[in-house]
Amino acid sequence: MQLSPNLRIGKLPQSSPSSKVFESQVNKQVTDHLESHRTFSAVQSGFRAGHGCTSATLKVLNDIITAIDKRQYCAAVFIDLAKAFDSVNHHILIGRLSSLGFSDDCLAWFTNYFSDRVHCVKSEGMLSGPLAASMGVPLGSILGPTLFSVYINDVALAAGDSLIHLYADDTILYTSGPSLDTVLSNLQTSFNAIQHSFRGLQLLLNASKTKCMLFNRSLPAPARPTSITTLDGSDLEYVDIYKYLGVWLDCKLSFQTHIKHLQSKIKSRVGFLFRNKASFTHAAKLTLVKLTILPILDFGDVIYKIASNTLLSKLDAVYHSAIRFVTKAPYTTHHCDLYALVGWPSLHIRRQTHWLQVIYKSMLGKGPPYLSSLVTMATPTRSTRSSRCISLIIPKANTSFGRLSFQFSAACDWNELQKSLKLETLISLTNFKHLLSEQLTDRCSCT
Repeated sequence: MQLSPNLRIGKLPQSSPSSKVFESQVNKQVTDHLESHRTFSAVQSGFRAGHGCTSATLKVLNDIITAIDKRQYCAAVFIDLAKAFDSVNHHILIGRLSSLGFSDDCLAWFTNYFSDRVHCVKSEGMLSGPLAASMGVPLGSILGPTLFSVYINDVALAAGDSLIHLYADDTILYTSGPSLDTVLSNLQTSFNAIQHSFRGLQLLLNASKTKCMLFNRSLPAPARPTSITTLDGSDLEYVDIYKYLGVWLDCKLSFQTHIKHLQSKIKSRVGFLFRNKASFTHAAKLTLVKLTILPILDFGDVIYKIASNTLLSKLDAVYHSAIRFVTKAPYTTHHCDLYALVGWPSLHIRRQTHWLQVIYKSMLGKGPPYLSSLVTMATPTRSTRSSRCISLIIPKANTSFGRLSFQFSAACDWNELQKSLKLETLISLTNFKHLLSEQLTDRCSCT
């Protein structure tokens, strides 16, 4: 990999605007090089175009739901690292870059980039003396996240018979099988190997925040499963809920805890808005809800959409409350009328829109390969008009819960959409979104 010849190698003050522009250009060249050479592990989602918290969680949950559908036990370790970004060893990182084919000039630039950095602490107007920063990626830098992803990338190779997913310093290690004892034994073996891999990078495990979870809906399981232990001999705590990449997962994947948190957070914000409603114009109210309420509901909605209708209806209630804040509509106003007043869809349509866009991105190959590999286009066996429409192969599912997996529900929902779209060729994502907005409308069926 070569730096562009029109970029002069040198050190600029990290906080200067020119340094940010320069660093951004370097970061683009680095990421382009890494992606074009497929350097990143397939299960590495941190700070990569087309990847994100949602896609990573969808992949992990697809694996877990599929295992449960086969009446298998599934156990996971949520790994927490202590001050991971601050613990990056510069010599190890430069060695990683060298092994990836970075030129000597590039390596010299990165060595210079890390050298002569200092930290200061400011408190109550007092500034401490400078302290040399001999480790870590620069806080708030553009290159830091990319370099950290490079640093930990090969950890995935140590997973052995277990599955793993990396997102920055959040790592989940999980495995499944018909025997709980075998599952936990395999998980322990993989966890040991992962710990050794992290130790080789001088990254320390935060044992008190690293947790185990046994995902199970119906199989018999002991009240106290066999402990998973650290290399230092500490037993990891088993938990029934864990916040993974912004979404609260529970051992039954009901999303009850997650929706409870969303409901509480939105209630608090809407309450604040109502208490101060006299201060806002109608336009300001509309903007406030768009910026402070809708993003909370949107984040991860394609994940928690598999929750029961009873749970999802709790979010409808706070959504309606937010709309009443904007419109001043009385409490008795029907929800269909509320949507019409602001021109917004129901949460169900909103979730379905986001969900079908994820599916279509996967079909176009614009999403992570680990999601694209879960959707397979059917090959028509007869030359009829209906067979020319793009359809997806629906995989086998044994239970209603199994039909909630990404691979099953994506195929079913796409094929259902195609009954009205009837696409024979893939179109651009922009055009698809336009067609989707015309297809998905709220039709009031209330009596």
